[in-house]
Amino acid sequence: MTVFPCTALTVGIASSTFRPLPASSSPANVLIVRKRDDERVEKAFHDIIRWVRPSPRNDGWSIHTAVASHLREKYPNVKLLQASSEGPLHPLCERLDVDSTSINLVITLGGDGTILHASSLFREGPVPPVLSFSLGTLGFLLPFHIESYQKAIAHAFSGHATVLPRMRLACRLLDANGDHRSGSASGFQLMNEVTLHRGRSPHLAMIDAYIDGQHLTESLSDGLIISTPTGSTAYSLSSGGPIVHPSMKALLLTPICPRSLSFRPLLLPGTCRVELRISRKSRAPVEVSMDGQDVRLLHPDQSVVVEASPYPIPCINRPPETRRSTTPEETVVTKAPTQESDGWVRDINRLLHFNTSFKSSALVHTPHEKE
Repeated sequence: MTVFPCTALTVGIASSTFRPLPASSSPANVLIVRKRDDERVEKAFHDIIRWVRPSPRNDGWSIHTAVASHLREKYPNVKLLQASSEGPLHPLCERLDVDSTSINLVITLGGDGTILHASSLFREGPVPPVLSFSLGTLGFLLPFHIESYQKAIAHAFSGHATVLPRMRLACRLLDANGDHRSGSASGFQLMNEVTLHRGRSPHLAMIDAYIDGQHLTESLSDGLIISTPTGSTAYSLSSGGPIVHPSMKALLLTPICPRSLSFRPLLLPGTCRVELRISRKSRAPVEVSMDGQDVRLLHPDQSVVVEASPYPIPCINRPPETRRSTTPEETVVTKAPTQESDGWVRDINRLLHFNTSFKSSALVHTPHEKE
């Protein structure tokens, strides 16, 4: 089992089950990644920084003074870092100029896209635990609301948190000779999916799919998606793919508007090596998009090779739920951090309205509205 080398937060990343996050002291280096140009994110960003590491100056960010003073005494050595792409440097932060392996915790503020950006910062080696906060936006990767950041951070710092290692994809672009394309030798680490799409071309994309070197099919479609279980609720779902629990280790191959109605989504073992090669008969190049961020062109005989990354992204979960007693005779029951308590079932119902029937308008209008 690979263990992330850090001072306080340690997480095993070889397993697909929930794992504890033990701690002996506070994290030494905390990277904060935020959505830019969003007033709510900016406010939350300053609030969290001020709460974890208050400034001795009176700079107008005076919030949660009592808690901040307590944390300053308890965690005196916390260093807050900002990536170079995160805009102006906060006075209490430092630029991310240290080796990424020395980061002990990542805090994201924004939506699911912010977590994808944070994942892209770690293209080599293990990823530190990620604590993600929602600001009211839709998202499957956001277990904590920003209003609970004090409790959530304290919970993670104390070592009582659990993490779910979410699988990532290791992606490489190859030229017609099978060599790494320029600028992609180190490959890409993807949390959601890699997408091949015909883009602006009026012609369907012709792509040969290989699984462990064996030819699977020649696809004639708008494109193909290879996604992780985490990415199964993104582009793949919109293209007719299934919903896959994030604890599974699997590759999901989903066609985009295929010409053949018998081309259905495939769920492949996580040990597979999938190659998507642009056919020599293709009438146009194909766009390849990785987590919706990097977009490049693949020409005939060029390919993308995808397999499971050895470095998943460990996402911190909400604390186990507690059921309060309803009668004096009942005792308080606390649920262990299992797959049943990870919020996934709740999220597919709350965010996707899973299997919700369409209701007749006659049933949902009030008598006053009918009039």
